[in-house]
Amino acid sequence: MAKQLVADLYGCGEIIDDPKRIVEAAHTAIEYVGAGIVEECVHEFEPIGVTYFAVITTSHFSVHTWPEYGYAAIDIFSCSDTVVDGIAEKLKELFEAKQVKVKVIERDISAGGIEPEGIEK
Repeated sequence: MAKQLVADLYGCGEIIDDPKRIVEAAHTAIEYVGAGIVEECVHEFEPIGVTYFAVITTSHFSVHTWPEYGYAAIDIFSCSDTVVDGIAEKLKELFEAKQVKVKVIERDISAGGIEPEGIEK
């Protein structure tokens, strides 16, 4: 019913401590997965680190960075059953990462056996 892609990016470039560049990269990635932005927020931590979060038309997209480790954690939750091919390579390119590890989590809303209320099939 939905998928959640969790990406760990290692050896990232200087982008991960630059809120403006993170927003630009996020916009590119969100467009790449075929979603639009409903609302977004970015926060720059002191002394370093950035968190970006967007509510997107298919659910959400987030980035959390630890520049001191060259690490970025990216989460894409989508109510679409498909995960876009090539998104791991796109994220690697956008964040100038040396390595990317991706996990896809299947989110099955219907597994609980409860029918939605007020929605006709």
